Amino acid sequence: MGAAFAAERGHPRLSAGVAVSVLERVGLSALRRIDPEAAHTLALRALRAGLAPMPGPVTSPRLQTTLAGLTLPNPVGLAAGFDKNAEALHPLSRAGFGFIEVGAATPRAQPGNPKPRLFRLTRDKAAINRFGFNNDGMDVIAARLAKRPRDAVIGLNLGANKDSPDKSADFATVLNTCGAHLDFATVNVSSPNTEKLRDLQGPAALSELLNGVMRVRDALARPIPVFLKIAPDLTENDLTDIAAVAGKTGVDAIIATNTTLDRAGLHGPHVSEAGGLSGAPLFEKSTRVLAQLATLSDLPLIGVGGIGSPDQAYAKIRAGASAVQLYTALVYGGLSLGANIARGLDELLHRDGFDTVADAVGTGKKEWT
Repeated sequence: MGAAFAAERGHPRLSAGVAVSVLERVGLSALRRIDPEAAHTLALRALRAGLAPMPGPVTSPRLQTTLAGLTLPNPVGLAAGFDKNAEALHPLSRAGFGFIEVGAATPRAQPGNPKPRLFRLTRDKAAINRFGFNNDGMDVIAARLAKRPRDAVIGLNLGANKDSPDKSADFATVLNTCGAHLDFATVNVSSPNTEKLRDLQGPAALSELLNGVMRVRDALARPIPVFLKIAPDLTENDLTDIAAVAGKTGVDAIIATNTTLDRAGLHGPHVSEAGGLSGAPLFEKSTRVLAQLATLSDLPLIGVGGIGSPDQAYAKIRAGASAVQLYTALVYGGLSLGANIARGLDELLHRDGFDTVADAVGTGKKEWT
């Protein structure tokens, strides 16, 4: 149905249900010929200069939904990492996403890992990154967030400094500094590119970390939802522990998942590069984790990993996600992908007789467990 939706409007198609303008396709082709990180920097500059698609809010009565108390125009969000330093909040708020997550932010600015640290796997429609939380630091990012558009749903991915003696405390510190300007915050203990960060996913360490974050959240003048972002490389026992800890500590939602260390079935010269793999190859693995979590927890879930079409967004929702996020697919499909996925999702919901997004959540969970 997404493909039909695009065709009815006369747009050229990149893939089923995904329409892009000729200008955007030319731009994407040019960007893919240069270094991936340099291309990303140029894309952000173009966005700030108004040279990217800005359709405004994409919504309908069917797409409107709620997530942990937040009212969303549609359930298709931009994942953290695209706008690490909150530099393009105004144009991103008009790009058609239902919500935007920026960051990750750490207490102190840090350069991240040495370059090169981002690699395209074009044949697989994937990427490997080992950025290491490069960012301008929480004070600079907080100042930009203070000037954010007020008609968008904007959150921040919280991170820890690489050399921090107390990584758990870093998350609470960032929230304390930036929380007044946010609609939600995400605790990111699942990046594979900061040493020992994933160790914080263990039940004891995770409980301590989240309790500290929640104390800061509760002390904010306007308490906001806190999400927990987890890795896909977890056992069933790990997921059971995480679901239990998330429930006990009062986390408002779980984001499933971050990047994977798995390299099975990949192609090209960069497959052995260290870092986290994102993009199309992650879709099945992350969706299975999502569906497992849906059986273990009553918390709202945000499905991330490998989404590049309306059908894939719909599959995540039917597997148990109340909302979804994407990022890597924008490298191959352009910024207009978010809006086009939202429109295609509307058509798919209509086709299957769902009056709202919420009605479809979890209806296909058994297909993944």
